[in-house]
Amino acid sequence: MFNIRLNRARKAAGLSLRELGDKVGISHAAIKKYEDGIAMPSSDILIELSRALKVRTEYFFRPEYVTLDGIEYRKRSSLPKKHLDAITHEVIDHIERRIELENLFPQSPTEAFLALNGLPAPITHLDQIEEVAERVRQAWNLGLDPIPDLIDVLETNGIRVFMIEADTNNKFDGLAARVNNMPVVVVGRHWSGDRQRFTMAHELGHLMLEGKLAEDLDEEAACNRFAGAFLFPRASVLQELGNRRNALEIKELALLKEEFGLSMAGILYRARDLGVITLAYHKKLSMFFSMKGWRKNEPGRAYPAEKAHIFEQLIFHALAEEFIGESKAAELMNVPLTQFRRVRSMENTEEPLRAAANQ
Repeated sequence: MFNIRLNRARKAAGLSLRELGDKVGISHAAIKKYEDGIAMPSSDILIELSRALKVRTEYFFRPEYVTLDGIEYRKRSSLPKKHLDAITHEVIDHIERRIELENLFPQSPTEAFLALNGLPAPITHLDQIEEVAERVRQAWNLGLDPIPDLIDVLETNGIRVFMIEADTNNKFDGLAARVNNMPVVVVGRHWSGDRQRFTMAHELGHLMLEGKLAEDLDEEAACNRFAGAFLFPRASVLQELGNRRNALEIKELALLKEEFGLSMAGILYRARDLGVITLAYHKKLSMFFSMKGWRKNEPGRAYPAEKAHIFEQLIFHALAEEFIGESKAAELMNVPLTQFRRVRSMENTEEPLRAAANQ
């Protein structure tokens, strides 16, 4: 187990055997022996390894080890393998700590994910996805109102959501996988809220549409349609915009973005897909957005980023019920014990415990 974790952490850090050896002060051959499982480091070298790789020493001996099944990176082709290794390592570290924490509870503190029955199948046209999104909203008692906290909605329905720091120059655009048949969605912590939400809704689409699409339908296009329909339902679009429009105001799109947490470009697609505006007008306005440089940075106030608080909440739940002590809580949060104690005692309510824990 130690050798596997050492190898994974080294690759995630982007270090060669020789580079890690130089940082620790030992030969690259010694590092290779550790990774091959032939030798174990002394306690002093173990501490140096943890410092060089920026992990806690407990990481090397954590009881849970997981692999990501059916892993799907969006924009995979633009990411070098070194960056994918770093992302995968960070994701697995989050998941291991989450599973270890949940296993400390007498009964699972989170619900299991259940696929919905009775959804249309096979889906032969993208317009049918509107009904799928509506059925999911209905089953989850979401109504037609905007969803203020999408992470909480997904977590409540058995989908674990993780936020990572490794954005690799804005090239990583989301990840979906299964761990022990548990659906996992990963987004970047520092993305804008509308980007986070669309990615999460897109990955939810993969879960809900799995095995239901006709062979000639593009799965990514179908999941994009689901994401838009889930965040901004058909009935709400028609109520806000009307059945037919000759033109849309930029400020109008900005206000709807603030309300529903879907990008202005995403709202334009919704209006086009539902026939509110013509294909020609959609193309014209999209070209205007490109000319203004708004495809990457839309005008107006950015939609606030979502906050992942479930893991931290479970930590303090377990602490209150004495399932764990402070040392274990700090280890799971991946922060120093002194910092954890300050936050627990509310000495400094501004201390960024969640950021330090990368959860």
